[in-house]
Amino acid sequence: MMSTLALLRPVARAALRHAARPSLVCARSFSASCSRNFPPSDGGLTNILSGGDAPAVQVKTITPNGIQLADGLVLPSACIFLNGKVFLWNVPEKTWDDWKTKHFEIFETVVPKPEILLLGTGERAEMVPPHLRQYLSNAGIQVDVMNTRNACSTYNLLAEEGRRVAAALLPLTPRRWQDAPPS
Repeated sequence: MMSTLALLRPVARAALRHAARPSLVCARSFSASCSRNFPPSDGGLTNILSGGDAPAVQVKTITPNGIQLADGLVLPSACIFLNGKVFLWNVPEKTWDDWKTKHFEIFETVVPKPEILLLGTGERAEMVPPHLRQYLSNAGIQVDVMNTRNACSTYNLLAEEGRRVAAALLPLTPRRWQDAPPS
């Protein structure tokens, strides 16, 4: 038995010496990875997405008063985030009452179209009527319906990843945009 163990050691050493030599046929195994030392950040985590340009529109918070953007602007009523811009969105106060396809026509004219539309329906997620969902599907846009808080945070994440995402957001408390009085 001692002779078998004695033989294994030289064979193992030879295999290690052979593996250490460069070979054109041998490739790195899938489990191999290089380790990098990143400078420590807050909490020991590193944002791998940092270093690029921040998305043009980011939501800081949402309150009953409206949606506050990262630059401090508060949008008190419905809005659409599309291609790094914010559009005021004049929609009926009551969710889905009197809603028509005309309320989503902006998505027909924009190029490139968003690959996904996050539809924030206020305090609670409310299902989109089939005719509106079909209209957006025919336009080639995937729709995800959620409450406005979740739509805002999902929008921030997907926009930061560089995805072609749009958000159509209703406020937590339904209200219409006030038209400016004539001058």
